[in-house]
Amino acid sequence: MLGQALLVASRRPGLRKVVVGTPVTRRVVDRFVAGEALPDALAAVDALRRDGIAVTLDHLGEDITTRAEAVASRDAYLALLEGLAPQQLGRAAEVSVKLSAFGQALPGGHDLALELVRPVAEAATAAGTTVTLDMEDHTTVDSTLAVLAELRRDHPGTGAVLQAALHRSEADARDLAVAGSRVRLVKGAYAEPRTVAFTDKAEVDAAYRRCLEVLLTGDGYPMVGTHDPAMIALALDLVRRTARSADSYEFQLLYGIRTGEQQRLAAAGYTVRAYVPYGADWYGYFMRRLAERPANVQFFLRSLVKG
Repeated sequence: MLGQALLVASRRPGLRKVVVGTPVTRRVVDRFVAGEALPDALAAVDALRRDGIAVTLDHLGEDITTRAEAVASRDAYLALLEGLAPQQLGRAAEVSVKLSAFGQALPGGHDLALELVRPVAEAATAAGTTVTLDMEDHTTVDSTLAVLAELRRDHPGTGAVLQAALHRSEADARDLAVAGSRVRLVKGAYAEPRTVAFTDKAEVDAAYRRCLEVLLTGDGYPMVGTHDPAMIALALDLVRRTARSADSYEFQLLYGIRTGEQQRLAAAGYTVRAYVPYGADWYGYFMRRLAERPANVQFFLRSLVKG
């Protein structure tokens, strides 16, 4: 119930003002967000690469209301890819985009998002890396998958994200488990109605297991997005059973969460990628991280008391 309440709060402008305007919040946000400016993100990349961890970078800014803001999101990603270029990291440093930040929810938003994300995909390809399209709430899935199909015509390495909590995701996983297809599987971090999504934890876990098996026994490149030790163990068991090569899948974990596990997996020789968000518009992302685990809420409340 607390998690659902926090997810609802992530869409409330009034609460946004309270949380963002609380100075002590910054101390907690710094755990999950790599700063507000590009140099902060690049510094986080350097630190993670020293631990042998790859990155996918997300410039935060999903709640846009004008075309100008959508264009600014595109320009921020172009600047990010330009900033990464001197490091010559190739696919060790990818980018993740939310199409809502590119105007997907605006009138004519599907075409606008495709128009604006295309040059980002082109810049990523030129830099020897790629883009993954983050998945948002269930109303955006068809549009996002259609943009994915268009981008993959010229940029076949473009990645997709599936949220196991959605009823449709197992079928989508089967469609996407094809050669060359990069798919990040997550449990889901949006407040969805029972008509389209599993909301009970046990049901979500079962759905994640089913989707994970589809992807790891398929021909694509699964990106296992989880912090759940049971799911990580299941993924490793499936890898052993299917004799997958070490370069045919990876683990993805969020920046600032279970960092010891990230380092352990990387030291054991597995490909590990941290999802690194940065930018000033961090509220929605921050609230979803609080909603995911009670421990995150406790950490936040302790910081407020100490503040």
